[in-house]
Amino acid sequence: MSGSPAPDPDGFDSVLALVNSASARRTRDEPAAPYDQEADGRTGDARQAAGDDRVAARPPAEGPAGAVGRPGEPEAALAADQPPAGTAWPAEYGPEPPGPAAPPPARSGGAPPAHEAPDGEAPGRASAAAAPLGQCGARRHGSAVTGWAEAVRVAGRAGQAVRERTSAVRPPLELPLAEALGLVLARPLAALTDLPPFDTSAMDGWAVAGPGPWRVRPDGVLAGQSGEALADGEAVPIATGARVPRDVTAVLRSEHGSLDAHGGLHPQREVVHGQDIRPRAQECRTGDTLLPAGSAVTPAVLGLAAAAGYDTLAVHARPTVDLFVLGDELLTRGLPRDGLIRDALGPMLPHWLREAGAEVRAVERLGDRPDALAGAVAASEADLVVTTGGTASGPVDFVHPTLERLGADLLVDGVAVRPGHPMLLARTAPGQHLVGLPGNPLAAVCGLLTLVVPLLRGLAGAPLRQGRDAGRTPGSGAVPDVYETRRVQLSSDPLAAPAPPGPDAAAPTAVLDAPVQGHPSHTRLVPVRVDAGRARPLSFGGPAMLRGVATADALAVVVPGGAEAGHPVELLALPWAGGGGGFT
Repeated sequence: MSGSPAPDPDGFDSVLALVNSASARRTRDEPAAPYDQEADGRTGDARQAAGDDRVAARPPAEGPAGAVGRPGEPEAALAADQPPAGTAWPAEYGPEPPGPAAPPPARSGGAPPAHEAPDGEAPGRASAAAAPLGQCGARRHGSAVTGWAEAVRVAGRAGQAVRERTSAVRPPLELPLAEALGLVLARPLAALTDLPPFDTSAMDGWAVAGPGPWRVRPDGVLAGQSGEALADGEAVPIATGARVPRDVTAVLRSEHGSLDAHGGLHPQREVVHGQDIRPRAQECRTGDTLLPAGSAVTPAVLGLAAAAGYDTLAVHARPTVDLFVLGDELLTRGLPRDGLIRDALGPMLPHWLREAGAEVRAVERLGDRPDALAGAVAASEADLVVTTGGTASGPVDFVHPTLERLGADLLVDGVAVRPGHPMLLARTAPGQHLVGLPGNPLAAVCGLLTLVVPLLRGLAGAPLRQGRDAGRTPGSGAVPDVYETRRVQLSSDPLAAPAPPGPDAAAPTAVLDAPVQGHPSHTRLVPVRVDAGRARPLSFGGPAMLRGVATADALAVVVPGGAEAGHPVELLALPWAGGGGGFT
């Protein structure tokens, strides 16, 4: 019909209202003195100058515009002080990311408290060179980077928007219980029966009727059997979990009763009516909602579903991922030689993606061939394409030109985080996104946790989580923070373990054991070891290093400006720190 809007299969056109005003709002702040991340990664944050066991975070200082990081480094290249390009932001993806604001002012005594907004999202001075509104396209040189917490939120909302708009053509799967582990419930789990379905014995012993002593009947009641009704003064042996016969007063534990020579049963302590009997529907009644839609299917959920009468579960399918590894300098075996290095991401990322709940369909090594990348992305039918390397502005960094060639729409083009600054998120086709990870290994891990994991959770129907500070926009209330923090014990004391996360759960935190130097305007993700609620920063946290994260329990989220010892920091738990794969 004339004048009717074009079909919008994944909600992107309605999303095309967020990037534009964002570009106008994003800030161009003058950074402090150059921050030597490589040196910091080599020495470790906890290693301080000799004789000084406590060094406050470096306060902001005036410096030339665009001087963040070392000159010539790929991560510094995206921080050039150029006017942001005008783009239109998809409204379906939630509020538009404002980008990083000015770093917090220096405080007497060192760094700002670590529990303040992770991206320094106090109102900052707006860019004076905001471009006019326009359509969202691929690489726009000079576009402002996005704040870390906002990037997390945008990625999660992007995945969620696709799932919402494609639910009619991608209905939930109905899977046997054994195949549903690690997926996400598509419908609420409602009890199909009372639990327990009848009165059951909580202990081994005797079911007794009336006051004692009792005459013990020779027949017993085992689990799976139904005994006959008892008369007053009678008792019958009963097993844990067995159905309690009618007219029973209580269950007498075997250690609380004794038999005389004539077979009479005598109590050793007072018998209270109903003791050690689990009454019918004690846990739930038929129709009660046991778990909401969006809950992760853990082993415990499988057990609950089986007990509640389920043979199958309605779950969302695993998001599919194609992984394309770029770089002619990468070796797949042997020792580094002649300027060639071993590929660390190819062996690592597929398993990490599976731990994050994805189905990895393809892993291809494309080298530095733009045509091969363009062809692979265009041919991919995966929900998410992940690339490694080529996202900065070097001579063979061709991810941005490839996205422009394909007509992709950039949602996140650089994130105010170290390591991992030159990561990106783009919409390559209706229902499909691409995440470009930096080529440095730890920078790629940070990109994975910032953009890939939240997007996968959105695609899989996992709930958007409400962080305490993350995702907070200046002048607004809290907005969803979808980072997956995992059900992980981050303490040697089981009683001190954080509560299982839910839609409104705050991210786990720990108190820093040592000060952490901060970037003047960017969030830092720092490998830490966590014990008894205290986080110890680890050495070897530079963008090209994996030695630190290989021994870490989590990455600590350090706000711009740094954090002193004793300040709480948000934790991003790592998959091997606990829990199974998937969206648990």
